[in-house]
Amino acid sequence: MPSHVSADRPAAQPPGRGSVEALISQTRRLKGDVDAVRRDTQNSGSHPEERWQRALYDLALHQLNDLDEHLAQLRDGPTPLPAGVVAPPARRSSPAPGSLLSRVGSAEWNLLTDEASWSGELFQILGLDPAAPALTLDELPSLVLDEDRSRLTAMVTDCLVDARPIDGEFRVLRPDGKVRTVHMMGEPVLDGGGSTASMWAVLRDVSELRRNQRTVRETRDTMQLHRRQAETEQRLAVELQEAVLPSGRGALRLPRRGPGTLEVAAHHLPSGATTLLGGDWYDALELSDGDTLLSVGDLTGHGVAVASGMTMLLGAVRGMAMAGTRPGQLMSLLNQLLDATVQPALGSAVCCRYRPATRTLTWAQAGHPAPLLFRGGTGCALSAPDGVLLGVTSGAGYGQAEVTLEPGDLLLLHTDGVVPGHSGTDSLDALLGLAPRFGAAHTAQDCVRAVVEEFGESEREDEACVLVARVSE
Repeated sequence: MPSHVSADRPAAQPPGRGSVEALISQTRRLKGDVDAVRRDTQNSGSHPEERWQRALYDLALHQLNDLDEHLAQLRDGPTPLPAGVVAPPARRSSPAPGSLLSRVGSAEWNLLTDEASWSGELFQILGLDPAAPALTLDELPSLVLDEDRSRLTAMVTDCLVDARPIDGEFRVLRPDGKVRTVHMMGEPVLDGGGSTASMWAVLRDVSELRRNQRTVRETRDTMQLHRRQAETEQRLAVELQEAVLPSGRGALRLPRRGPGTLEVAAHHLPSGATTLLGGDWYDALELSDGDTLLSVGDLTGHGVAVASGMTMLLGAVRGMAMAGTRPGQLMSLLNQLLDATVQPALGSAVCCRYRPATRTLTWAQAGHPAPLLFRGGTGCALSAPDGVLLGVTSGAGYGQAEVTLEPGDLLLLHTDGVVPGHSGTDSLDALLGLAPRFGAAHTAQDCVRAVVEEFGESEREDEACVLVARVSE
């Protein structure tokens, strides 16, 4: 059984004014610090995590404001309640509507006379005329929303019948049409015989507090939903990529029989950032006429839509190459395909067709770095034929180039970003600088390993692919 408030209990002694002032000073310093940080977040983006952080700052500041005002009320003393229950007493002037002090009011109900005494703040919380009589316990539920009325009735009954303290919330509909959430705490007051003579309560308007808590909860839930969606998209994108790209484990020999075969090895270099998987691809395929298809490309963007677009382009490359389409015409058709897609996108690609009988490499490119040819311990970029990015303009034409390879030659195809923090000439020089290591390598897989060891461990903003093809001797 909880302890009850005795009718002849000694009056509580207020804490020392100096200690309360010290608490107020500490609270206001903390408010200033929190408000400064909160202002710094006002111009941040609309990402769910940023909105959640702003909501937490608002909630913390709101609670500190409440603490500051409640300490001030403690220092100044509460609105006095009369010792005997009579007509509503003269009240001190109430705080301005909307001020923090107006959020806490007090009341006492005398069960013997059925009279009530309220502080001015309580009238203001409930939106009632301070000149009107205070509502009795029987009349109070008339302000409460229907779905919360039974909760208030149960709390009051438990207090009056079983002498239990009151601690709960309910919503009231004010005469001005506004709905407010009120937190009520109270206790029974016993007479000399141990019977309940009256009930006193402190009522606090917690509407703004609950709104801020709801905002924090909703933004947190939104952030978690976005995180789950991002994780799902990442998983689907990875599964799409793994389903269509050749395995990067070990080397292939294409074609499988005959002279002039290529030993092919490739590797996907993932991004070090937390962004979703992009649209980089590599491919090596033996064609029906004995030629070998080599291609790399990159579709701009990240996520499932881009991975799906990459899958579409790669499937188109394979199908057209298998049908005998030459690299230049293949690029033109890819450009038309990308231009006709529902979601516009840009892409770059290089496509090579290798004929082992003559060791001839025919290739075309669309806004993509040219293949690098390493021979005799040195390397150079092949002279690129004309070709703009895929999806830039309808009806674009794409040139075609041809080069004859020699036994022991090594081709390196790659997407942008293979050398972290470098692009253009700097990236080209870094890759050509691997010529000595390539010359000492025994297999295409060793060459790919050299690229990964040199550049793969560095933090990169975006993913990249590298493909190495070595002409058998």
